[in-house]
Amino acid sequence: MSRRVQSYESDEIVVTFDPSVCVHSGACVRGLPAVFDVKLKRWVRPENAPAGQVAEQVRRCPSGALQYRMTNPD
Repeated sequence: MSRRVQSYESDEIVVTFDPSVCVHSGACVRGLPAVFDVKLKRWVRPENAPAGQVAEQVRRCPSGALQYRMTNPD
């Protein structure tokens, strides 16, 4: 069963999460706990770190469940 893709955004970056793809490795939480905190209902808070750091951590997601796009790529 496929679950809905979740979207979290700040002024500079939009992070999406596809729970049906996630393998729960925990790389996101260990790598940037100020942004990724599974104890919270809104567990992705991209505003808590610079967009470049968030993007770097998202790229480390082993399953690709986390993706991002910069809101102003200029």
